Amino acid sequence: MSLDIATIRRIARLARLALSEDEAEKMCGEVNEILTFIEQLLEVDVEGIPPMTSVVPTTMKMRPDVVTEGSLAEEIVANAPLSECNFFLVPKILE
Repeated sequence: MSLDIATIRRIARLARLALSEDEAEKMCGEVNEILTFIEQLLEVDVEGIPPMTSVVPTTMKMRPDVVTEGSLAEEIVANAPLSECNFFLVPKILE
């Protein structure tokens, strides 16, 4: 799959990018190189290979799901500059 200059200009307009003629030509070449590389990646057989989130095998650290002290609201907001009914008060940013 390759893109022509008209398609590159349309994508640039949709992205609200102002491209000169030289920039559009250069962008067309770069995008087509990227698409060629992606086509090469699609040819790789990955059947039976599990997906990875990291190159180092790791397991998620789990903690026990236990109820902890949740009635510390007064202590939590004690050092807040402004609080009301155990809620932090912050300045309005929208009218």
